[in-house]
Amino acid sequence: MQNGTPSIRLATNNDAAAVLDIYGPYCSKSPATFELQPPELDDIRNRIEKTLTRFPYLIYEENSEPVAFAYAGQHMERAAYRFSANVSVYVKEGFHGTGKGKALYGILIPLLRKQGFCNAFAGITMPNAASEALHKSLGFYQTGLYKNVGYKFQKWHDVSWWQLPLRPDIDIPDEPIPIKQMLEDAEYSFLKQKIR
Repeated sequence: MQNGTPSIRLATNNDAAAVLDIYGPYCSKSPATFELQPPELDDIRNRIEKTLTRFPYLIYEENSEPVAFAYAGQHMERAAYRFSANVSVYVKEGFHGTGKGKALYGILIPLLRKQGFCNAFAGITMPNAASEALHKSLGFYQTGLYKNVGYKFQKWHDVSWWQLPLRPDIDIPDEPIPIKQMLEDAEYSFLKQKIR
């Protein structure tokens, strides 16, 4: 890769410091996440490792520096929810509105389809016109609103929920393939390298 060429790749636990650098300000300055304080570095490492056992966790690099990340996770913990995934994207301060979130989702969502997930969901703390526009542009539609569900910065916040069907309705869907298993398949070996 030439210096300055943007790329998207799978995260490793070595990205924990960069992820925390991107994510920390959301905890301390924004209601976009309901964490009140930035997590510890080891906690971020553990989250990356846990996510990558089953779901994609992607890093957007510019000038060899991580400036955004996106990942998927289980929609809810009960087993019947296993065909649905939540998706999240975070962009570093100073890089908003530059298409990095859309580029990350442009890789993340097709990966979830390849894995066999049926639905992707995104929760958006309201108001957030930019996030709504991003998700609408990718085919998400609003399915519900949790009123006053989070309390942060001495204020109640609503969260709207957005859904993107990834496959047609199937009576008996195949089990989703964990991303870790896909990485062991020669067909998907490119995931270990730069994705784009």
